[in-house]
Amino acid sequence: MWKPKPSALLLRTGMLLLAALFMLTGWIPVSAAVQETGQTAPAASSQAPLSAPVVVIPVHKTIEAGLEKFLTRAVNEAAEAQAMYIVLDIDTLGGEVIAAEEIGELIRGSKVPTIAYVHGKAVSAGSYIALNAVQIAMEPGSSIGAAAVVDGSGNEIDNVKVVAHWASEMRAAAELRGRDPQIAEAMVDKNVGVTMQPIGRDVPKGQLVSLTAEEAVKVGYAEVLAKDMGEVIRHIGGTEHPLLTMKPTPAETFSRWITDPLVSTLLLFIGIAGIAIELFVPGFGIPGILGLLGFGLYFFGHYIIGFAGVEDIALFIIGVVLLIIEIFVSSFGILGILGIVCLFSSVVMAAYNTKQAALNLSIAFVLAVIVLAIFIKIFKHRGVWNRFILRDSLTTEEGYTSADSRTELVGRTGTALTPLRPAGTVQIGEDRIDVVTSGEFIPASTSVIVIQVEGSRIVVRKEEERHA
Repeated sequence: MWKPKPSALLLRTGMLLLAALFMLTGWIPVSAAVQETGQTAPAASSQAPLSAPVVVIPVHKTIEAGLEKFLTRAVNEAAEAQAMYIVLDIDTLGGEVIAAEEIGELIRGSKVPTIAYVHGKAVSAGSYIALNAVQIAMEPGSSIGAAAVVDGSGNEIDNVKVVAHWASEMRAAAELRGRDPQIAEAMVDKNVGVTMQPIGRDVPKGQLVSLTAEEAVKVGYAEVLAKDMGEVIRHIGGTEHPLLTMKPTPAETFSRWITDPLVSTLLLFIGIAGIAIELFVPGFGIPGILGLLGFGLYFFGHYIIGFAGVEDIALFIIGVVLLIIEIFVSSFGILGILGIVCLFSSVVMAAYNTKQAALNLSIAFVLAVIVLAIFIKIFKHRGVWNRFILRDSLTTEEGYTSADSRTELVGRTGTALTPLRPAGTVQIGEDRIDVVTSGEFIPASTSVIVIQVEGSRIVVRKEEERHA
């Protein structure tokens, strides 16, 4: 049997001791040393004290500005609690791109490591949020991808610039975490085909990539399959750590509901229609109350979530006051135009997404005009314009007389004292009377006959024409 020489044995022993000394003093990275043995390097969070909690943050339903505000608070509180890990509990069909980008930036900048647990669907903006996490765990049967950009009606947007921007955001998120960027790009852009060798599947141009949980693990888009939250926590080594689940406050839940595009449009419609009906068809009271309530809820929800400020509410009140003044004090439309500008500006400024707010306001305005027109048609007798229009007929039948009526002169004859051009004076009996003709000229001293009396207007013609 071969035996090493004493000198060689001493040399090997010295080298091992020297390596151990360097490792202890930090000259050789621990991760490098572990990799040489074929073992996985421990995560940095595994060194966290046992008191450090694992924080679970739900990312459910529609992704919008209200969710972004809630996640901001939750992530900040997790950092203050020196959490070991943040678990993003994702189950969403997507939502607003702008809100998703803000959430992605929030996750990337988190001081606490993050893992996304997809236990339902991470579609569209949901997949972008998941890609920004350090790790992704997926429940069997869940899916990720299909991140096409759609409009408010759910139709895909073909705008090249918009699609290119969103595809670049998805690609950057994938590259940041070491995932295949082409797969992320193909989740957004149908013009990007991709071949996924690990699963033996090609996605041709014209289709969007969507991965099942098993496929995501094989192509490196997910680190682990987890049937429940417990397995996710075991994966990150947080079994012995406290579990803290963050929940939205009642105010945050309310604000998320208020800032939903459909609810915002409905509130604006109620506000515009209610106030307009009360101004133009007064006397009901209820439309005015509903209108103020609609606008009040709109601004209150946006104020709670941090979008609307006191200045936006003040601008809205100024707009309403200007419209009221315009109704009763004519300013040739100047005050009315200023009032409308103030109202529109306040609503748009109070929103997170000004383009979406402008669209919601336009839809609500059109619907409100239709409802107002119906009310005016039905209740036109109660319209505010009745205060400025004289509706009574000043007729003799109604008892109005502006002058003595000489109806008894009809058929009587007389003599023109002056030429009638066509007005002039005639002598009828002992009275001198101012008369007019039907337009013809009658010389003085001509016999005339009265043919019509309308109030103080007496019409005559030549007497001989009576026999014509």
